[in-house]
Amino acid sequence: MKRPHALAVPLAFALAAVLGGCTKKAVNTQSTVATAPPAAAETPREVKSADQDFKPAATGDDFEKKSLSELQGYLKDTFFDFDRSDIRADQRDPLAADGSWLRKHPAVKVRVEGHCDERGTSQYNLALGERRAEEAKEYLATLGVEAKRIETVSYGKERPFAEGHAESAWSQNRRDHYVVTAK
Repeated sequence: MKRPHALAVPLAFALAAVLGGCTKKAVNTQSTVATAPPAAAETPREVKSADQDFKPAATGDDFEKKSLSELQGYLKDTFFDFDRSDIRADQRDPLAADGSWLRKHPAVKVRVEGHCDERGTSQYNLALGERRAEEAKEYLATLGVEAKRIETVSYGKERPFAEGHAESAWSQNRRDHYVVTAK
């Protein structure tokens, strides 16, 4: 008689083969492929916890003088639960603050980048990242931000923010990231 833990190794290999997935690619909901690395002007993000309360930085009188790279970070990431694309209750206030900032600056255009943790196939995570980005776009639109100012793209699990193979990293990678693309 086989012991139950003797099946663990073959099952782990089978799971690894299934999750190994497809080739890396990114899907843009506007029918373009986004495989280019982040722009050099994009500033590094600080490490965040999915439970932190974020508020946009003060706009200041010198908004018009700021470059696009200086505007990165005004909009804060939105975090998601595992395998979910709906906006969590604790993420609505930070996203509403982002919407308020965008309404104050009607010329600003943004790209919502949908991201996932490393679990699941590349194909599955590209679709999930797309749903997350679209959900944020729709939520911002309900707050009065014109949808035509918001572009969405999914990077799935291909661009992790936090390295690691545990919930502490995964929770930071399940996010929408906002990039100011025009002002």
